[in-house]
Amino acid sequence: MTGPAAAQGKQVAPPRKHNRPDLFLYGALALPLAFAGLPVYLHAPDFYATTYGLSLAALGAVLLGLRVVDAVQDPLIGAFSDAFAHRRKPILLAGAFLLLAGFAGLFNPPVLSGTGYLAWFAVNVFVCTTGFSIMSINYQALGALWPASSPDRTRITGTREALGLVGILAASVLPSVLRNRYDAAAAFQVVTLVLAVLLVVGGLLFLRWYARHSGTAAKATSVATAPGGFRDLLRDRWARRFYGIYFTSNFASAIPAVLVLFYIRDRLAAETWTGLFLLVYFLSGAVSMPVWQRVARRAGTARAWGISMVVAVITFVWAFSLGAGDIVPFVIVCVLSGAALGADLSLPPALLADRIDHVEDQAIASRYFSGAAFFAKASFALATGLTLPMLDALGYVPGQPAVAEIGIYLSGVYALVPCAIKITAAVWLFRSLNMIAEKPRIEN
Repeated sequence: MTGPAAAQGKQVAPPRKHNRPDLFLYGALALPLAFAGLPVYLHAPDFYATTYGLSLAALGAVLLGLRVVDAVQDPLIGAFSDAFAHRRKPILLAGAFLLLAGFAGLFNPPVLSGTGYLAWFAVNVFVCTTGFSIMSINYQALGALWPASSPDRTRITGTREALGLVGILAASVLPSVLRNRYDAAAAFQVVTLVLAVLLVVGGLLFLRWYARHSGTAAKATSVATAPGGFRDLLRDRWARRFYGIYFTSNFASAIPAVLVLFYIRDRLAAETWTGLFLLVYFLSGAVSMPVWQRVARRAGTARAWGISMVVAVITFVWAFSLGAGDIVPFVIVCVLSGAALGADLSLPPALLADRIDHVEDQAIASRYFSGAAFFAKASFALATGLTLPMLDALGYVPGQPAVAEIGIYLSGVYALVPCAIKITAAVWLFRSLNMIAEKPRIEN
């Protein structure tokens, strides 16, 4: 696809280097967004099961259905956002309202019956995740529309994702700390207040960036010049190749994400160490961001992404050999595989931003990122739908020590299967470097 400006041979001024204050102002919104996401899927099911007596099977079925709906609506959100690109600010504000309203409703329900709580759970998760999708798709699109050289795009995405990991770290630690002092309902009331404060502070900082770079939103051409929907985008060979690799890589990462709590509790017998493992993993991902930015500058963004996949496989495959009590070895696995996470989060969005700039597709920037959101969520839904029934068929029972053959099955599905899939993604990417790693347009 080639946009109208490229077709006319438009002269483009070279973008100026991005300073750290601007990068921080832009990235500030990522922290509350990430903070909101983790409790919805990690803490909310347990909260409703233990506090209101809902079955995990019912909650799991609702969540799986909502993940499918959430993924399917992302391309629609992307198309809508492109059609009203000149209204991104009110769209972001509407998304923030839905996100906070859904989160507050989810963790502060009224007095209801058992089925009423399940319906309340479903409605508020839907509202919350819809607001999250609206914000994240438009937020990433604005980052891609911010004029930048290819190396600076890795700085933009790296800063955003690093601050997002800080939000994930806060969301993973805060509820546990609060539960030591308050009951579940009171603890999540505090979490809701913290989210509200973070959204206000992060939003105000981001709006300062938006005011300085209001021309970014205007870069999108009118909807009359833009191609059709997401299906039209997938007619492009580059898009099909990129999203195929992206889906495969995310599917590999989603499997251990679905199984990690089972693996820690039933294979390692280390449930009390779960918080430390998650902290080390996400912290390592945040710290590694500058390293991957330097690798991307020297080797190219696409090649750096492929290197990170190889690193992920080499380091994570060790998890297959671990058993009960292997705390320190698993911490090492978390450190090394977490480092690869930094690349997985920051480099694919930078490649999308490069592509948008290369073919002058600013008019459909939101569609590009809604596609990434769709395939990421679809990979997670597929991982959930395949791995849990597979382990059930193999005889694994959650909550019981996974030893002997059952332990091998759990470790194999947790570690070996995703490593094999990640190798497939890496080989596909390295064989596609000439296509994925397009040279940027020459700035005149």
